[in-house]
Amino acid sequence: MQHIFFAPDIAISSELPKEEANHCVRVLRLKEGDYILLTDGYGFFYKAILSCANAKHCRFEVEEKIPSSLPWGSHIHIAMSPTKNLDRTEWFAEKATEIGINEISFLRCKFSERKELKTERIEKILISAMKQSQKASLPSLNEMIDFKDFVKKPFEGQKFIAHCHPGEKKALKDIYLPRNNVLILIGPEGDFSQEEVIEAEKNGFKSISLGNSRLRTETAAIVACHTIHVIQ
Repeated sequence: MQHIFFAPDIAISSELPKEEANHCVRVLRLKEGDYILLTDGYGFFYKAILSCANAKHCRFEVEEKIPSSLPWGSHIHIAMSPTKNLDRTEWFAEKATEIGINEISFLRCKFSERKELKTERIEKILISAMKQSQKASLPSLNEMIDFKDFVKKPFEGQKFIAHCHPGEKKALKDIYLPRNNVLILIGPEGDFSQEEVIEAEKNGFKSISLGNSRLRTETAAIVACHTIHVIQ
């Protein structure tokens, strides 16, 4: 498997970011004249040759720009309440990126055990997972937002809220229309409140089930993401 380096500023700079340069030179021990593969995270790979292999200033010359379209046909957006144990939220972000996701949001809900979230570390996890899974598109990562504000945001596509409250609900696999843009809300470990479910439904979200088992937040989010891919 060829190593991929992340160069988000490749349009204006021919130098690897510091962390990428260190990995390239000190860890992989690549030298001037070696070929490397880069991505800007915006859907393109770049074949390049190292012109200066220094751990602080690693420069390259691009020889070919290669467009890389996503293998799924829709915009997949998962919005979840972050878990109290941050490792579980980070695990979701990593695995969803490997499976394939376009956008991740974090919700501040009534029963959320974590009311604030710094996204810098998660951003690094997304970059690593993108490279590891040989993708050229970095998922969008949004800052934490109040549930009531988020559900009012416009979205062109199908909108679902997964919860465990009784009532009429269809399984995601039976209601999602293949290749449609999709936004799925995943609640905290204490679930969405009844009021939040009602508010979401007022704003066009349909209640869904992810199966008969009661799932942890991060597991439910992965099941939702994977289900969309299976149906695609």
